[in-house]
Amino acid sequence: MKYLDVRLRLPRDLMHPMVEFIADEDVVAYEELLTWNVLPDRDVEYELFYVVADRDPYREQVASVDSIRWFELTPIDGDSFYVYVCQESREADAAWREAFAALDILVVPPVRYQDDGSFDITLLGDGENLRAVVDGLPDAVETTVLEVGEYDRRHPRVTSDVTDRQLEAVRAAVDAGYYERPREGSLADIADRLGVAESTASTLLQEAESRVMHALVG
Repeated sequence: MKYLDVRLRLPRDLMHPMVEFIADEDVVAYEELLTWNVLPDRDVEYELFYVVADRDPYREQVASVDSIRWFELTPIDGDSFYVYVCQESREADAAWREAFAALDILVVPPVRYQDDGSFDITLLGDGENLRAVVDGLPDAVETTVLEVGEYDRRHPRVTSDVTDRQLEAVRAAVDAGYYERPREGSLADIADRLGVAESTASTLLQEAESRVMHALVG
């Protein structure tokens, strides 16, 4: 059983408004789609997201999206929260999801969103079906194959769940001497390198560190 890690970036006319929000506004530090349930006979779908963001502007944006029937936002701590969403299935999503139809594949959660509006997904299946997915996507969808191999969840890559933005924060921390002993750099130094608020830099590092540690111990 093979896996394919692939990054997709939809053209603007296919992007969901919340994905455009991630790309255009400096509000979301991290977001991933944890699980979903699509009911095609009712043209509705349910999704659960984990989000690290400024809560109030995020809530306002979700409430403004026409396709979202209702949502429930549950705080975890000061920076992170879950969002449970019920929304109408969009024709724009069907346009690229057709590449997955009638193929013997699985999509393995989570789906991780990058700050440019692209998202990373892991697919399971045989080589022929995985190739068919990539070949079947519309030409307008930017596709980057990140990794292909035999699937073994026991030994995930240490950085497999770290987003580009989180990895950028870690690099900035290393360059600033944040991980030296004794420590040579501060969160303020990292924030300056990233051009973000100190609280955002702290959140990015904490998320990256948490995911790396969980990957190391399985």
